[in-house]
Amino acid sequence: MPSFIWRHANLTVLDLEKSLEFYKKALGLTPAKTYEPEDKSFKLVYLEDGKTPFQLELTWYRERKEPYNLGDNEIHLALETDDFDAAHARHREMGCIIYENPGMGIYFIGDPDGYWIEILPPKK
Repeated sequence: MPSFIWRHANLTVLDLEKSLEFYKKALGLTPAKTYEPEDKSFKLVYLEDGKTPFQLELTWYRERKEPYNLGDNEIHLALETDDFDAAHARHREMGCIIYENPGMGIYFIGDPDGYWIEILPPKK
């Protein structure tokens, strides 16, 4: 069987600038590359953490005006942090924590479009 490595995951966003600001402030993700066709009907921005090859692709459509239906929102991203307490304090200050599970030692933040992002403590 051939081997595979993760490259990127995609989220479709309504307000690209708001999402870029959120992902930078909340998670330190920065744009690595951008693609926009000549007709400017959509834009792709690939965000990276600067540590791994994995990227988060944000897709924005110029004509889209209504929020996306995320269904039951059971799909989420997960990121591990090297300083769980500092991350939690930052996210509390931002007001983006949407669910906490102290028993499991995790919490979730919500991005501007309502996508959930799980925050994990460092592996021991």
